[in-house]
Amino acid sequence: MTEVAESRDLKLTHEDFERVRRLIHERAGIALALHKKEMVYSRLARRLRTLGLNQFRAYLDLLDGHPDSTEWEHFVNALTTNLTSFFREAHHFPILADHVRAQSGNIKVWCCAASTGEEPWSLAMTLTEALGSKAQSARIVATDIDTKALATAAAGIYPIAQIEKLSMEQRKRFFMRGVGSRSGVARVNPALSAMVEYQQLNLLEARWNVEGPFDAIFCRNIMIYFDKPTQKRILERFAPLLKPNGLLFAGHSENFTYLTDAFRLQGHTVYGLSSGPGSRS
Repeated sequence: MTEVAESRDLKLTHEDFERVRRLIHERAGIALALHKKEMVYSRLARRLRTLGLNQFRAYLDLLDGHPDSTEWEHFVNALTTNLTSFFREAHHFPILADHVRAQSGNIKVWCCAASTGEEPWSLAMTLTEALGSKAQSARIVATDIDTKALATAAAGIYPIAQIEKLSMEQRKRFFMRGVGSRSGVARVNPALSAMVEYQQLNLLEARWNVEGPFDAIFCRNIMIYFDKPTQKRILERFAPLLKPNGLLFAGHSENFTYLTDAFRLQGHTVYGLSSGPGSRS
């Protein structure tokens, strides 16, 4: 409501909006829906004001004419959505815990839409609870295209209200409450922090700077922003990065079954490799 209610000192024309849709698709693979015009106006108008521009066309010319400009980072950050929470879609975490308990060797998980960190920290808590002392050698690679979100994630500091849904044991075990001027926030503890490596990654890039194989890949609630051909390409690049019995976790509204033959559904929004153990090929 706040976005819609902003004063219209700037004008976003239909042509401007279509350019925004084209540019964010080319840069980040995001298929921006037609009904997102208000959101685009609100988020990009702030950036125009910061830059002292009075026309969206001038801003888009700046981007179009300078493909290496650092302004692209602001553009992508402004248009990406970072809705997340600790243990969101909670049914996945017991599945992950059972899976990693059954594995030998060091555990490695990729969280490819890390957002502001709640998901990778939830993964780290799950591995710690499932593996005990073995969790010290477990690693979580947490990536996202949004550099501002990643900075928040890496800091690992959250309002107390945000961790209230965790169990008392988890709050005591994995977080340190601030004191004095920081009494309203909590920070993840060093043991948890040591398990997670944050880095910027655009899933559209020709080369991903992540090294598999992974026991699990969490790719939840990000594919819905991509068109079907992009989803298919990304899924088929995930396949060689998973261990033969590795698991791919999707968001609740995402269905990969009809996109590629590389994965087979194993449970509610959880996939295994079609060529992995138990496949019928």
